Amino acid sequence: MKLKQRPEDFQVTESWRFDDDPRGRHFVYLMDKQKLSTFEAVDRICARFKIPRAAMSYCGLKDKQGRTAQLIAIEGRPVELQEPDLRLKLLGRSREALSAANTTSNRFAVTVRDLTEEDVARLPAAVAEVRRLGVTNYFDSQRFGSLKHGQGFIVKDLMRGDFEMALKNVLAHPSELDRSDDARVKGFWKEHWGAWDRRNPYPGAEKYQAVVKWLRTHPTDFRGAILRTEPRWRALQVFAYQSWLWNEGVKQYLRDVVGVQRLGAIRYQAGTLLFTRELDGAQARLLRDRTFPLLAPATRFEDPAVERAALSVLEREDMKLSDLAVPGTPEIHFEPEERLLVVAPGRLAVGEPREDELNTDRLRVNVAFTLPPGAYATLVVKRLFHWTLEPGSKARPPRRSGKHVRGEAAPREDARQAASLLQAAPAGRGEPVLPALPAAPPAPEEPRGFLARRRAEKEARKVRREEAKKSR
Repeated sequence: MKLKQRPEDFQVTESWRFDDDPRGRHFVYLMDKQKLSTFEAVDRICARFKIPRAAMSYCGLKDKQGRTAQLIAIEGRPVELQEPDLRLKLLGRSREALSAANTTSNRFAVTVRDLTEEDVARLPAAVAEVRRLGVTNYFDSQRFGSLKHGQGFIVKDLMRGDFEMALKNVLAHPSELDRSDDARVKGFWKEHWGAWDRRNPYPGAEKYQAVVKWLRTHPTDFRGAILRTEPRWRALQVFAYQSWLWNEGVKQYLRDVVGVQRLGAIRYQAGTLLFTRELDGAQARLLRDRTFPLLAPATRFEDPAVERAALSVLEREDMKLSDLAVPGTPEIHFEPEERLLVVAPGRLAVGEPREDELNTDRLRVNVAFTLPPGAYATLVVKRLFHWTLEPGSKARPPRRSGKHVRGEAAPREDARQAASLLQAAPAGRGEPVLPALPAAPPAPEEPRGFLARRRAEKEARKVRREEAKKSR
């Protein structure tokens, strides 16, 4: 299974509402972006129009890998921006800045590629499981980019009071996977750490201007330098560690109340995740509408099983709830929050399998569904194709030799099918109307797979042409 081979393979649109006020100070836009994170898109808008970051608000963070549409608001002034990868459409004005409360749901259309005929055959049963059991509401790999890039959890450096190490991970730890200007900026400060009077010559260095300016006059005040980073970014570092603790706690909770024999596992950036394969009636009722806490010193438990599972993870980390704090720095703090344990994808629909023009002799399938804010579409897709991500799973069967098809018709057809699965409802008017998936696909007329039938049809046409030539 492969996701996001093309930006249009992953499309997400917010379903939102806001109170339109012609005299409101906040100009509300629909932002259509491609291959940009929300932070990167906002940074570009701020730089282009010389807008302070404090004047920008938005409902949530959207994935960099894909094409996404979301609300943003700019306080005090309207702007006009129409670029190939970033476009703004003015929707109205609001008295209040935007927040997560303005999002009601997210609509997704995902093209899943590099599938075998066996994958497609197993999909209806997986869809039935997801409809019956929902999906455990984990945080997926996107939340843990600092692990992918070798920085670890930056907030753990802060919790130890090692502000210099935290700042090095922010400012001077270029990722081996990153070939952008930002990596060159960080490489420069890695080589010249402490030489704050030097000018960083690489594009994008201005992103860290407030931090470096502080260090020029306070060269040993790394705590003060950290506090010159963007507040939302600092909050995200806290949330990343909270998210990992949540994932690990939920895994333990499922082991305790469901039992490992009824669980499956998939790989992700921070290890493995467990999900339910079957539940009895009592277990289903227990998990339905259950929440699990994002840990903070103020967390309070009502369920002893939840408390045991959550605190067991802190014990592994050699910590207590009271340790979830940054010494002498109330500006960076952990907030308690409850998160749904299970989410049910709404209006789940799956398109017909088609030949995958990007992967030789493979299939692609379009999947569409809605999710509440904060839930991860990639996890729904991984759950649907869980056998491709099982820990220790064998390598995928080798592709058969054949011509790599790269025609233009297939991508357009793929986009049309994705659009039909993800029919956009009027903005702010609830979920899209999606066609229902039949309980099971009709039995094939012949005991052959999809690609085998295509090859047989091609061979039959060739035979007919040869026979027609002979009869002339």
